[in-house]
Amino acid sequence: MLRDSRDRSNSATGWRRTYSTSVSAPTNDPAPRAGAAPRPLSARSVVLSLLLGADAPELPARELVRLADRFGVGGSTARAALSRMASAGDLRRTEGGYRLGARLLDRQRRQDEAVRPRTRAWDGDWELVVVTASGRGPAERADLRARLTALRLAELREGVWLRPANLRRPLPADLARVAEPGRCRPDRPAADLAALLWPLDAWADTARELLGHVGRAGTPAGRLAAFAAVVRHLLADPVLPAPLLPDDWPGPALREAYTRYRREQPRRPGAGDAPASAAPAPA
Repeated sequence: MLRDSRDRSNSATGWRRTYSTSVSAPTNDPAPRAGAAPRPLSARSVVLSLLLGADAPELPARELVRLADRFGVGGSTARAALSRMASAGDLRRTEGGYRLGARLLDRQRRQDEAVRPRTRAWDGDWELVVVTASGRGPAERADLRARLTALRLAELREGVWLRPANLRRPLPADLARVAEPGRCRPDRPAADLAALLWPLDAWADTARELLGHVGRAGTPAGRLAAFAAVVRHLLADPVLPAPLLPDDWPGPALREAYTRYRREQPRRPGAGDAPASAAPAPA
């Protein structure tokens, strides 16, 4: 049961409460673990990796084909993948080559935030989002759940989502149409509540396995696949304040390994410091 143990008070963020949390929470695992071994990337994933990781807004088709060849994707296969992705709306054709479509631009933003999360000092407050909309269909409910998970919130019980208020990002304004956002301070010890909401030990175990795979990968294609798995896993990192994490948390080591990988990538001719191939796509 979720009990309100203090009176409401006005605040700039809506309302603030202190809660007693005596409820069994569901497992909040946005990336269920099915073994940490990286899977080989398809031609589409390789091409998408090149575009998601590029600092430039677009890349010429000839250069994309040349770069894809480094990762074992032949020219005709790469050109076919580009054509299919453009037809599907994932990419936009331009006079200069190809650029990401709107949906993949959002993925690029989330991927960048996963690798370099913006945090602030934690004062003990938790973000709280209570779903208020009713009568929604399965697709709408699934979409809202995916949005809240992408915001690194976790579900305490049906319709009640929260996380420590240590991220330097606002909640989307349109969320207020279907939910009531606010702040709270649960009665349960913060570290215990974090362990209830997120499978922290399982995330850490998978991260350590991925670090091992990264160290053993020897070919460009193998390393690309390994770091694609790293990015997928970082997207599921709850980015909690240090006091709420288990000892020897491997998140910083995983991010540092990925940062080193980006620095290793060859530079595009005439592009200064822009990597030719950088952030692998979690596809």
